[in-house]
Amino acid sequence: MGKAPKKRSLADKVRKTKTSSEIKNNPFEVKINRKKFDVLGRKSKHDVGLPGVSRSKAINKRKETLLKEYKQKNKSSKLIDRRLGEYDSKMAPEDKILQRFAMERQRTHEKKDVYNLNEEEELTHYGQSLAEMEKFNDLVNSDDESEEKGLLSAELTASHFGGGGGLLRKKTPGEQQEDEGSQRAKSRQELIEELIQKSKQEKRERQVQKEEAQELTEKLDQEWKSIQSLMVQKKPKAERADKEEEKPKLEEYDMMVRELGFEMKAQPSEKLKTPEEVAREEREKLQKLEADRLRRMMGDEGVEGSQSQKHTSADDLNDGFILDKDDKKTLSYQDGQWNIEEEAEKDDDDDDADEGEGDEEEESEVDEQDGDDEEEEGDEEEEEEEEEEEDGHSDLESEQDSEDEGRKGEDGGSKRKESLTKEEMKMQQEAAKAELPYTFTAPESYDDLKDLLHGHTPDNQRLIVARTQKCNHPSLAVGNKLKLQKLFGFLLEYVGELASRSPPEVHTVDKLIPELYTLCQMFPEAACKAMQSILSDVGHSMEEVLEVKGHAAFPTLDTLIYLKVTALLFPTSDFRHPVTTPALLFISQTLTKCKVRSLQDVTSGLALCCLAVEYISFSKRFLPELINFLAGTLHLAVKDKSSLGSFVVPPFRLTGKNTDLLVVSDTESCKNWSKKHLPLSATTHLQLKDDLDRDHHRLTCLSTCLDLVKRCCLLYKDLMSFTQIFQPIRTLLSKHLSAQMLPEPLKELLTEILNAISSTPATHSRLVFDKKKPIPLKLLTPKIVEVLDYGKKRGSTREEREKERLKHKYKKEFKGALREIRKDSRFLAREKLTEVMKRDAERNRKVRELFGSLATQEGEWKALKRRKRK
Repeated sequence: MGKAPKKRSLADKVRKTKTSSEIKNNPFEVKINRKKFDVLGRKSKHDVGLPGVSRSKAINKRKETLLKEYKQKNKSSKLIDRRLGEYDSKMAPEDKILQRFAMERQRTHEKKDVYNLNEEEELTHYGQSLAEMEKFNDLVNSDDESEEKGLLSAELTASHFGGGGGLLRKKTPGEQQEDEGSQRAKSRQELIEELIQKSKQEKRERQVQKEEAQELTEKLDQEWKSIQSLMVQKKPKAERADKEEEKPKLEEYDMMVRELGFEMKAQPSEKLKTPEEVAREEREKLQKLEADRLRRMMGDEGVEGSQSQKHTSADDLNDGFILDKDDKKTLSYQDGQWNIEEEAEKDDDDDDADEGEGDEEEESEVDEQDGDDEEEEGDEEEEEEEEEEEDGHSDLESEQDSEDEGRKGEDGGSKRKESLTKEEMKMQQEAAKAELPYTFTAPESYDDLKDLLHGHTPDNQRLIVARTQKCNHPSLAVGNKLKLQKLFGFLLEYVGELASRSPPEVHTVDKLIPELYTLCQMFPEAACKAMQSILSDVGHSMEEVLEVKGHAAFPTLDTLIYLKVTALLFPTSDFRHPVTTPALLFISQTLTKCKVRSLQDVTSGLALCCLAVEYISFSKRFLPELINFLAGTLHLAVKDKSSLGSFVVPPFRLTGKNTDLLVVSDTESCKNWSKKHLPLSATTHLQLKDDLDRDHHRLTCLSTCLDLVKRCCLLYKDLMSFTQIFQPIRTLLSKHLSAQMLPEPLKELLTEILNAISSTPATHSRLVFDKKKPIPLKLLTPKIVEVLDYGKKRGSTREEREKERLKHKYKKEFKGALREIRKDSRFLAREKLTEVMKRDAERNRKVRELFGSLATQEGEWKALKRRKRK
C-alpha cells in the first residue's frame, strides 16, 4: 500500500524549477508597486515585489513552526527527568544527593512536628527501626524466676521442700468431693444463689463499716469540742485595734487589680431565634395553656408524673434477672405544687427469714394550718436515705412501729387532701369556664369574626385577635397566610361597624389598632389592597352624589376612622404612595366640595383638617385646601362682615345663610367656657340643649381652628411665600377677631399666631436678570497660521508628534498581526482539510480492496458450485 501523491503548489514548482534571476526577469512573477507621485532624493525598497517567492517562504516557515505545533498538540511522548539538579552540571553528585535527601525529608515532614524540637530522628535499616531492633545486651532470666520475686506459694513450698509429701499423700473423701464439685459445672440457679449470698455479705460488711465509722466520727466530734476551747485564744480589743491600725494600705494598682477581679465577665447570650421559631413556640405555649384550661374545666386532676426511668447497664444480659428494683423518686412541678412520686420498696429475697432486712425508714410530719379562706397545705414528708454504692443495693433495718405510724399519718393526710381537692376542683372549673380560651381558629367570614368577638370586653377582643394571629402564623401551615389576609379585611370591616354604632365604640377601635398594624406589617400588599378598596368605595360614592346634587355631605365617623387608621398603618411622608396619596386627595376634595351648613359640618371639617395636618406633619407638603378651610372657619366667627376686605373660597360664602355659625350669641358664655378637646361623637350626633352649650361648642371649634392655624404656621414657616399665604388669616385675626369678646385662652393663642406670622422674615426678593458678560458677535477675519516646516503636521508639540507616531505604529502592527492570524487560520484549515481527504481516500481504498476480495471469493464459490453440478 503506497502513499498518496503529495499535491504541490505552483509556488513550490516555480521555486524549484527557476532560479532567482529567472523569477525576477519573468514579468508574470513580478509585481510593481506604483507610486502616487515621485519624490526627489527618496529611495523606496518596495518598488518591485515577488509575491510567489514570499508566499512560498511563508508556507515553509508555517510548516516548520505552526504545523509541528499542531501535530504535537495533546501529545506527550517525552520522558523528562525532574530530579533535583539532574541537568545542572555545576553541582557535585554529593550536593545533589544531600539536596534530594533534604527535599524528601521536607515532603514527609508533618505539620504536627514543626514545634517538636526534642524529637530525635528515627534511623532505619531495611525498613526496620534501629531503636526497636533487639541488641541482646540484657541477660536472659531463668525460667524459674517469676515476676514477683521472693513470693512462694504453699503448694510450691510443699512440692519443693516437703519431699513431695503434699503431692503424693492421699486425699480425704471430703477433699475429693470438693475437688469433684469444683470440677463439676454449676447450674444457673446455683450461680444466682451464690451471687445473691455474696451481695448480701458485702452489704452487711459495708453496713458494719459505716456504723463503725459513724461511731468514731461522733467520738471524734465530742473530743474535738472539749479541746476546741483550749485552741482558741481571744485577744484583748486593744491589741486587735493596734494590729488593725498596723495593716498596710493597699496601693492604687492593687486596688484596681482587685476591682477587676470582681468585675462581671461577659457571658454568652442565647441564640437569636428566627420568626418561624418564635411563632412555633408561641403557638405551642398557647396550646399547652388551652389544654390546661380544658382539663381544669372538665375537673381532671391532671396527668400523673412520668415514671422514673430505669438505668440499664451496657453489660446487662437482658435475661430477666433483677437484683433489686429502682427506688429513685421523680420530682416534678404541676398545678402550682410539688409532686413527689413514691414507690413502695420490696425485697427480692423474702424467703431468708434470718436476714431480717426491712424497708427504708419514712418519717412523715403533718402540719395543719387553721384558717377560714386559706387552703390547707399538703403533707410534708421528710425522707432520710443512705447513699448506696454503684450496685444500688440498700437494705437497712428499721423498727416496725415507726413504719406503721408513718403509714397511718400518710393515710390521714391523703384523706384530707382528697377532701380539699374536691372543693378546689369546683372552683377551678368555674374559673376555667370564665377564662378566655388560648387557641382560636381563623374566621372564614365576617360573621364568624363577629360571633368570635361578640360579648367580650375591648381588652379581651384584642387578646382574641392576637392569639388568633399566633395560632395561625404563616410559617406554621400553608393556608395560614390567606387566612390572616382575610382576617385583616374582616377587622377593617368590623372597625367600620364599631364606628357606625350609636354610641360609637371608639375605645374598642383603639384596642384593635395594634393588631391591625401587626397584620399590615406581615402582609403589606394585602393590607394595601384592602384599604384601597375601602377608600375607592368612599370616593366613588361622593362623586356620584356630587354628580346628582352638585354638593355632598361631610363623611361619617367610620370614614374618618378609616382615614386615621390609614395614617397609622402606612407612611404619610412618601412623595407618592398607593394608599396615603388617595386618602390625602380625598381629604382635599372633601374640604373643597362639602358645604358647611351646621355646627356638625364645622366639627367634621375640623376633624378632617386635623387628619390633613397629621398627614403632612413629616413631609411638610403644602395643602392649599387646608389653609382655605381654616380661613373660612375663622370667617364664620366674625360678626361684622361688611368691613371684611378679603374674600373666602368655597365651600364658604361671604354673606348669606349659615355664615354666622361660630358667632357667640351671649358674651357671658365666654366666662364659663374652659378649653377642651373636640369630641369625635360630635361629627355624627351633636346634641346641644340650650344656647350656652351651643356657645361653648362654638368656642371649642374656634379654639381647635386656632390650634390648627398655629401648627400650620410652624410647618410652613420655611416657605418663601409664607407671608402671602397667611396674609388673609393675619387680617382676620388682627382686625376682626381681636376686637371681639373672647376668652383669655383664645386671646393668648391669637397673639401667639400673630407673633409667629409677623416674626417670620421675608426670604424672597424681586426677580431680576442675571448679570452676564455680553457675548461678542462672530467676526469674519481669517486665522493666519505661519508655516515653518513643509511636509509635516503642524500645530503640535514634540510629545504629541511622538504620541501620534506610536499610535500609527500600533495600528500598523495590529493590522499586520490580524493579517498573520488570518493566514495562520487559513493554513491550518487547509492542513485539516488535507488530513480529512487523506483519511477518506485511505478509507475508500480499503473499502475497494475489501469489495474486490469479497467479489473474488464469491466468484470462486460460484465456480466451485458449478463444478459440483457437472
